Amino acid sequence: MPHYPIIDLIKEKKSFLCVGLDPDPRYITNQSPINFCYSIINSTIDYAVAYKLNSAFFEYCGIEINVIAEYAKRRGAFVIIDGKRGDIGNSSSAYAKALFENINADAATVSPYMGYDSIEPFLQYENKTTILLGLTSNEGSNDFQMLKLENGKRLYEHVIETSLTWQRKSDLMFVVGATRPNELKSIRSIAPDNFFLIPGIGVQGGSLQEVIDNGMNDNVGLLINCSRSIIYSDNPAKAALDIQKQMHGYL
Repeated sequence: MPHYPIIDLIKEKKSFLCVGLDPDPRYITNQSPINFCYSIINSTIDYAVAYKLNSAFFEYCGIEINVIAEYAKRRGAFVIIDGKRGDIGNSSSAYAKALFENINADAATVSPYMGYDSIEPFLQYENKTTILLGLTSNEGSNDFQMLKLENGKRLYEHVIETSLTWQRKSDLMFVVGATRPNELKSIRSIAPDNFFLIPGIGVQGGSLQEVIDNGMNDNVGLLINCSRSIIYSDNPAKAALDIQKQMHGYL
């Protein structure tokens, strides 16, 4: 069974909460986006093991994402850059270098739909986690991910099964939406040892209980990402603590 660095943090904090940093200027009125990110980290660091920095909002705000990534890492957190990169050749290598060398992220999200050579540059890095889109929580996931193949399997199942034949498969994590509890159970049977990054709890209506029932393994195997329900709440620290308390009961 692979040993993800995140496991030690989970045991220490009795939490598998990942706070999503989506600094949207439309909802930040009393401080700059960069100070907003600092304040969210400072108020939730006792309850969260990871932060997922959504590169779209950092580009939108003009914030250098490495500044916040470095700050979160100094506070002892596992840092994910969520850019869903997916390209080939030198472009993919450049993305991997930017995320794992320049920013020194612990993990990065990637889209596997251009195949192995688009992911291979990320898998070259030891002690880094590559997070593949498995089955997402948006309605449009039905357009392609849920397509049934001739062998009866869904496309997302084929993608995950194929990725587990690649080198460094133990360094893979998969994005699985919380709004897909039945499919989550199926994916856990395909990838019993890998960690899953789970968006969709909170605003999108996913159930923490259903995710735990269908996705948890012996090493927890879950990172539950909450973004808007925490960072735009009246009290982010309390919102994070409330979720951590629920998680504590399962650890």
